[in-house]
Amino acid sequence: MQRFFITLSYNGKNYVGWQVQPNGTSVQQVLQESLSVILRHETVITGAGRTDAGVHARKMIAHFDWEGDSFGEADLVHKLNNFLPKDIAVQEIRPVIADAHARFSALSRTYSYHLTTRKDPFQHEMTYRVHFNPDLEKMNVLCEVLKEYDDFTSFSKLHTDVKTNICRITKAGWIKKEDHYIFTITADRFLRNMVRAITGTLLEAGRGRLDERGFRRIIEARDRNVAGDSVPGHALFLEDVMYPDDIWL
Repeated sequence: MQRFFITLSYNGKNYVGWQVQPNGTSVQQVLQESLSVILRHETVITGAGRTDAGVHARKMIAHFDWEGDSFGEADLVHKLNNFLPKDIAVQEIRPVIADAHARFSALSRTYSYHLTTRKDPFQHEMTYRVHFNPDLEKMNVLCEVLKEYDDFTSFSKLHTDVKTNICRITKAGWIKKEDHYIFTITADRFLRNMVRAITGTLLEAGRGRLDERGFRRIIEARDRNVAGDSVPGHALFLEDVMYPDDIWL
């Protein structure tokens, strides 16, 4: 039995998220079905995480196991890309050690969120338009505060099945490019809806409604009801997933 990691990207607009769900088509479902047809064997894949409905990925990692005849990884990438819809693309398939796991072996994940203050018919599906100029300095002060904490219950979707809300954020910050604002955050793991809830709360500071003391109170309350509204998912991207070097064969 050989385990393989797949690196892929997708536009999440037409999907209910990464994970297979009964109420619509997911990215995982489409990739599993495509892989099963090409390999002529029912193949189950496991992703590094589960992005919500409408959320995109520039780099998602998933794994699958194969015990049949050997195949050329590059050839399988080519066949998959010819078979998959236009909004899902596979970049690479690589063999890994037997106990490597797309989700549990990951060291970190990085997300970005994209805002704009300008109406743009070519960008509206992947950016969130706001009608004010966010104060980057105030929001970046609070980004540093995030690194001091590890319990992010206040930014987690309620009633999830996770055993702990402990996460370790290593990087967080905003940059501005003309009328485009980009928030980037890296952590060892993320809770359901966490990035969107943090982004929405930081925007409260960006419009002068929240200071550092209030932000700390929100985190320490461990109560989703006291944090800001979640921003829409269509402007959120999974940017990267990092693994130890020794898992690759």
